[in-house]
Amino acid sequence: MLRSLSRFTLLFVLLACATPATVSSRVSAQELSLPSLAPMLSAVTPGVVNIAVRGRTEMDNPLLRDPFFRRFFDLPERLQRETRAAGSGVIVDARNGYILTNNHVVENAEVIEVTTKDKRQFRAKLLGRDPQTEIAVLKIEASGLTAVPLGDSDRLEVGDYVVAIGNPFGLGQTVTSGIVSALGRSGLSEGYEDFIQTDASINPGNSGGALVDLRGRLVGINTAILAPSGGNIGIGFAVPINMARQVMDQILQYGEIRRGRIGVAVQDLTPEVASAMGVKEVEGAVVAQVEQGSPADRAGIRRGDIIVAIDGSPVRSATQVRNRVGLKRVGDRVELMLQRNGTQRSVTTRVEPAARS
Repeated sequence: MLRSLSRFTLLFVLLACATPATVSSRVSAQELSLPSLAPMLSAVTPGVVNIAVRGRTEMDNPLLRDPFFRRFFDLPERLQRETRAAGSGVIVDARNGYILTNNHVVENAEVIEVTTKDKRQFRAKLLGRDPQTEIAVLKIEASGLTAVPLGDSDRLEVGDYVVAIGNPFGLGQTVTSGIVSALGRSGLSEGYEDFIQTDASINPGNSGGALVDLRGRLVGINTAILAPSGGNIGIGFAVPINMARQVMDQILQYGEIRRGRIGVAVQDLTPEVASAMGVKEVEGAVVAQVEQGSPADRAGIRRGDIIVAIDGSPVRSATQVRNRVGLKRVGDRVELMLQRNGTQRSVTTRVEPAARS
């Protein structure tokens, strides 16, 4: 008993005699081993900017609703009112000062002001915008900028961790984290859609901000939220960076988007359609119509063909066909893998200009 007590006493003495420096060094070592997004964010956040927009928009003259005013006063039918908006943007080319943001942030802009993380302010020039994909490209004349490196959104998988960076509610730069909840979301509008869905908090003011992976690579431009109550409920959407990059490249080259076409109308290959056609495929897009004399017609594509891949990438829906062909540059060649009568064949055609939208 005395021997056990002496061992306990010795242990107590040793612990009591441990110097503060020893304990502090152990705590510091533990702190250093804790996971943190801080190192990645310190490199990425200088590339995300706040955008303030001033402009004008037209509205109906409310006085004209009264028959008395309409009869006795010569009033204009439309009135102009000043608008202000705030959003976010991402520097993607530091040398040239190119910034990606959302179309709806700048669509009525007369003046666009960009504020960097280090509080510098610049007047931005709108190089072009595309309502169909909700992407716009700005340019500022500035030195010492930091660009966010571009990732590959085609390599994203559901469950990947992502971080949203932007300016929600005008609070200033804010960071939230979550995962990729779904891929290939569409049906939110009539444009070209292939949204990344995420539960990282996205709120008004985040529009045009960055969605990055854990390596700090830009994988999406935050664009929209599903918000019945007006705020975040865990369902946000971002334009994939691969789509945004295609739009930006065309804007920088042409100042606009030149839509491509091959002359086919397609529909989803649902289990019901597959059963009616007597095919085993469960993913792809069925060619419902081929325009006579079109590139698709000349390439030998027929009604009833199933498009299963475009340029080597699998096709899972009609929306993907529309997106991939519609965002090709006019004159580009496109390879389609088709399934016809149980056999697979590859055809190549050239994209022609589509009707201006």
